[in-house]
Amino acid sequence: MAKLTAAVVQSAAPLFDTPAALSRAEGLIREARADVVVLPEAFLGGYPKGLDFDITVGRRTDAGRELFRRYHAAAIEIPGPEVDALAALTRDLRCHAVVGAVERRGATLYCVALFFGPTGYLGLHRKLMPTAAERYLWGQGDGSTLPVIDTGAARLGSAICWENYMPLFRTTMYAKGVDLWCAPTVDDRDQWQASMRHIALEGRCFVLSANQFLRRDGVPAELHTEAMGPVLINGGSVIVSPLGEVLAGPLRDCEGILTAELDLDDLPRARFDFDAVGHYARPDVFSLHVDQSERQAVTGLDMQGRTPYPR
Repeated sequence: MAKLTAAVVQSAAPLFDTPAALSRAEGLIREARADVVVLPEAFLGGYPKGLDFDITVGRRTDAGRELFRRYHAAAIEIPGPEVDALAALTRDLRCHAVVGAVERRGATLYCVALFFGPTGYLGLHRKLMPTAAERYLWGQGDGSTLPVIDTGAARLGSAICWENYMPLFRTTMYAKGVDLWCAPTVDDRDQWQASMRHIALEGRCFVLSANQFLRRDGVPAELHTEAMGPVLINGGSVIVSPLGEVLAGPLRDCEGILTAELDLDDLPRARFDFDAVGHYARPDVFSLHVDQSERQAVTGLDMQGRTPYPR
């Protein structure tokens, strides 16, 4: 089997500045110079760490609604110019990329992972379960966007942040044959490292986890609070082998790009004694049903060939 170079990017873009975020994403993918490049969760559109949108239970305010309007405006549409630009870039570089973004789909926002390759845009994964306060910003994805992309050399999939803690999600991805597990995140805790090594060992796959490094000055000055320190998200990006060995990272306290050469022959070597959905499974005892159908609130409308929310 082949070898390939993987890179995880640890960075962030200024909040509410989509053109700057796109330009930064393009520059970082070029700088990585790798066969597969992973950018963090919500890189395009932004992760509003430390902002509460002035919400308490049963109460919203005009100021919070205006802040959400700004966040909604900074999200990207798919298809759209940002997707077109990144597709053109990966075609030019002949590489694959997984880019975290916030998708605007009608009035609802979704946290997504976008897949690109030498042929351009390949598809997306919408985060199934936003965590805690993310739920008043982002909608829930459905089973129709759980792709595993065959790159020709390896199969590429993604779980966003705390989706990595969902055992049935992981089982689904293992069953789809994921080889390169891409984990865009904003979780900078030490515990995240244990999870990434566990998933690599459980799934017998390479894990590529890209985290943001977000400084307070990446948030507009008028939104700073006393609780915000100089660094809001402190990285922890890492690359792990199919036997749970750390190949690069974790990187902390700075922006940067981690790279590692992946020997794809390590995949069958690692699966020799464990395959979670194969020879180590017990289908006589356990089974999992996955609903991959698309869920729309409104269907069947004739809108001149368009659905209410174009995919």
